[in-house]
Amino acid sequence: MTPDYPFDDAATARAVIAGDGTVSSWNAGARQLLGWEAAEVVGRPAARLLADGDSQPAPASAGGRWYGTVTLRHRDGRALPVWLLAHHRRPQDGEPGHWLVVTPLETADRPATDPTLALDALVQAPCAVAVYDDRLRLRHANQAMAEVLGLPEERLRGLRVSEIGGRPHSAELEAQLLQVLVTGRPLDSRSYLRTGGEGRARAWLARMAPVADAEGRVRGVCLAVHDLTESHLARERLQLVNEASMRIGTTLDVTRTAQELTEVCVPALADFVSVDLLDPHDPGGEPPGPFAAPAELRRAAHRSLRPGTPEAVVKPGDTQAYPAGSPQADALVAGRTIAATVAGGSLNQWLTWDDARGGAVTELGVHSTMAVPIQARGTTLGVAILTRFRRPDPFTSDDVLLAEEVTARAAVCIDNARRYSRERETALALQRSLLPRTLPRTAAVTASSRYLPAARAGVGGDWFDVIQLSGMRVALVVGDVVGHGIQASATMGRLRTAVRTLADIDLAPDELLTHLDDLVLRLSADSGGEGRPGEVGATCLYAVYDPVSRRCTLARAGHPPPVILPPGGTPQRVDLPSGPPLGLGGLPFESTELYLPEGSVLAFYTDGLVESRELDMEAGHGLLVEALAAHTGSLDETCDRILRTLLPPGGAGDDVALLLARTQGLSPSQVATWDIPADPALVARTRKQVVEQLALWGLSEAAFTAELVVSELVTNAIRYGARPIRLRLIHDAATLICEVSDTSHTAPHLRRAKTWDEGGRGLLLVAQLTQRWGSRHTTDGKTIWAELALYEES
Repeated sequence: MTPDYPFDDAATARAVIAGDGTVSSWNAGARQLLGWEAAEVVGRPAARLLADGDSQPAPASAGGRWYGTVTLRHRDGRALPVWLLAHHRRPQDGEPGHWLVVTPLETADRPATDPTLALDALVQAPCAVAVYDDRLRLRHANQAMAEVLGLPEERLRGLRVSEIGGRPHSAELEAQLLQVLVTGRPLDSRSYLRTGGEGRARAWLARMAPVADAEGRVRGVCLAVHDLTESHLARERLQLVNEASMRIGTTLDVTRTAQELTEVCVPALADFVSVDLLDPHDPGGEPPGPFAAPAELRRAAHRSLRPGTPEAVVKPGDTQAYPAGSPQADALVAGRTIAATVAGGSLNQWLTWDDARGGAVTELGVHSTMAVPIQARGTTLGVAILTRFRRPDPFTSDDVLLAEEVTARAAVCIDNARRYSRERETALALQRSLLPRTLPRTAAVTASSRYLPAARAGVGGDWFDVIQLSGMRVALVVGDVVGHGIQASATMGRLRTAVRTLADIDLAPDELLTHLDDLVLRLSADSGGEGRPGEVGATCLYAVYDPVSRRCTLARAGHPPPVILPPGGTPQRVDLPSGPPLGLGGLPFESTELYLPEGSVLAFYTDGLVESRELDMEAGHGLLVEALAAHTGSLDETCDRILRTLLPPGGAGDDVALLLARTQGLSPSQVATWDIPADPALVARTRKQVVEQLALWGLSEAAFTAELVVSELVTNAIRYGARPIRLRLIHDAATLICEVSDTSHTAPHLRRAKTWDEGGRGLLLVAQLTQRWGSRHTTDGKTIWAELALYEES
């Protein structure tokens, strides 16, 4: 035995028993224990070493090991009880299996129980250990415990824990020691505090165990303290990273995401955190780069431990240019995290340049700051500033890594929110450009509308329209394209254009929806959906109101029915055949005709208004009826009241389009009708009747033009149409309409007459003299109409 090899083989009796039961190895310790020489034992059965009548004990535990007391036969004939530990070695690498049997020996020069060694072990143990007697007064403490307490061990003997520590936690620890002393059961306790021998708080694990005498009576308590600061901090960092992944990015709002970053970091990592973001040069573009001082940043969010955030010099939403030497500019230019301390002098230039910040640093006791660039997908979005003033310790390298990890997660969320906001603004701009900017003023209705994009899902394909038709009539339209985003907005624009085109040729509502359904089917085929019905889907409600007859014809394609508020009555839903949604194909649409008294209010809407997570369709309709019943005359106020009543405070989950229209009627005195004989010789009489009627209306200034237009239209009807022929004049304050109807379904076409042609100039003359003209088919034939403006457009 040497200092380099302190093991004494003779202190253990060791033997190897082969698989056949014979002894294959016998060491000096075994010879000392039983007196047999190796030559007398090796190669002979091990059973001969057992005393007469003894047998091999059963294994005391599994796993190839057994132990127990065996009575062995000494060489001098004595029976010697010996506790043995045996290990079974399985065959491997060609070697046979065997048993290794060992037992310790007590030597004369060093007994097994050495009080001096035990006391030395207590004093020199690497962990802090203290022993308290049955009065819970300190009896022994090793050097490690003295360093933790910051006091010499010989001065602390005889004191209680509460007297040594003098803090509330010391009293709690003393109560736990008392519990161990009384119950005789060990106890563990964790704490995070600053001890007398440390300048900063640490995480501690206190393990308390009873100390009993030979009779089992508890005579004291042993306290062992372990420093778990590193593992505690690592666990806190991991928890903070996990918390950041859960709490940051809950919305697609840049400001809210920046605020969530500050909430995660305060107070876990810093006492004050600010987030400043770069503004792109162009709206909707990328932030600028590469960077050079000064750097102009916009404050997105900040948070502090102190109420009112006195550390903040810049308000949220404001911008400031940060010069060279500031943590913000230096971190952006370097592209990496910069940690600095006030005591180190690295912030002197910055604090001298900015007197407001210099004063705040001195007043609040700021001692450390860290600037972390906010970077995602190769783009620098801004910088986060973390500051400490209440926590005494400066930022460490581990704090820098943690701040970078949390900021990197937030950067991706901020970038996602920024990209989403940009795409949303683009889609919203497209959507609003495709919707009517203002509703036309017509003699048939006064209208008001609202459009709100979805709060979460983004812009969709809801639309509405008011289309002026011939004969003072008006078409009211509302529709909803399935889906959200730019694609839905683009599809909506195509459908709205198609509706206006179809409305311009005066199709009946059910016929118009049939043509629109065919268009949606073609859009489905063009969208890459292999032409399957439903790839592009939409719903639509189309209505035509005639102020002369006060009748309204409606048809819908899978759209919610309108609600009507009669003058002086209560709102009610229109019982209208549903019809299939657009894009299914092959199914018919039906129309319904209603008589609407003048002053009736029609409410057209999309399902986003009446259906949400909080409301089902029936409940939504009920609220709509209640809000509409409170109509006081202003359509704008009614629109706002409906939205406030039906939509949640955070906004709708789907797009909302709302169109309110109050019907107006034309007085019979504004309409004149004549039955025209099919005799060209009587056209002059018809012209005279028209001139007289215009004089009666006070429209003599338009008599000459109207006389020419009526003469041409009536002559064409007599020459090319079929009886009966009817002439109707309609006027309001701004327009005079001339209509000639007959029972022929053949419509005239405008063409340019050649020099020597005898005909073909009549409709060209009508087109030149009128504001617009056209034809529409009716169930009885056709109507040729022309509009004359009664005032000069400025």
